[in-house]
Amino acid sequence: MTTDRGTAAGARSAAGAEVRPVAGNIGAEITGVDLAGGLDDAVVALIREAVLRWKVVFFRDQRLDHAGHVAFARRFGEPIVLGRRGSASPAGFPEVETTADRLELGGRFGMEHEEWLQRRRHTLLRGWHCDHGARIDPPAATILRAETVPPYGGDTTWSNLAAAYAGLSAPVRAFVDGLRAEHRLGVGYQPRPGDDSYLRHLLDHQVASVHPLVRVHPESGERVLYVNGYYVEQIAGVSRPESAALLEMLLEQAVRPEYTVRFRWEPGSVAFWDNRATIHLAPSDNAHLGFPRVMHRVMLHGEVPVGVDGKPSQPVTGTQVRRW
Repeated sequence: MTTDRGTAAGARSAAGAEVRPVAGNIGAEITGVDLAGGLDDAVVALIREAVLRWKVVFFRDQRLDHAGHVAFARRFGEPIVLGRRGSASPAGFPEVETTADRLELGGRFGMEHEEWLQRRRHTLLRGWHCDHGARIDPPAATILRAETVPPYGGDTTWSNLAAAYAGLSAPVRAFVDGLRAEHRLGVGYQPRPGDDSYLRHLLDHQVASVHPLVRVHPESGERVLYVNGYYVEQIAGVSRPESAALLEMLLEQAVRPEYTVRFRWEPGSVAFWDNRATIHLAPSDNAHLGFPRVMHRVMLHGEVPVGVDGKPSQPVTGTQVRRW
């Protein structure tokens, strides 16, 4: 593929498409592309290159339907067929999950959505996550499109974990290179008094894996600080107080403002991110506004993470490679 340098620093273009970075370490907007049309191979290559370089890319004013969404995803990998989805997800498209399904979860267990969210994300760092990080093979990428968004609020924020790792001092990088951590579904959930049906659900459907604390990206070769506040339970081989202190330091490093980008959604917006090298924060400023927010996502099958020592992650419970 041949690309030429655009007029703005860092811009790249091919076959009418142009990549323009929007923040110093992460995020780029791609213009001149109709994702519902037949994409030129050069444009596909440009998008792939931009996702690897900028970790998350944004498209605006797209007119994708469910079929087009899945077809676009297939240009970059194999979409995941989900075994369980909520009632808001579209019939006939098992690869597409509608995020409004999440609003149903609390109600299944006797909680309003706001209470469920607070019990899951009760600290400032708890909501940061990669998608399905407790699995042995978390998705390689996620493609999320907006159908309906509030007139204000509802932004999503991403952080570049490769930049976060590079920003650590050399002695700390050398130290964390050799560590591993358990990622577990539902870690940190604060139970309700008395019988808590959601807690019983978590205990009956545990998913956990031990991943390297520093992951080597399978395509770019970058070292990635593989932490998040939503799934990480314990750093292996150290005491709980040591683990808690280390994780707090590393999570604060991972989400420093200079490593992040925040995106203002519009109807027809699409975000495509590398789930292996980012964590993201879903919005929590719009639930009280009463405006609908309907988003659809397709995820791509990923690899088993590999550490600096060349050793892969290990499953603990409830997860098998490519078994969804």
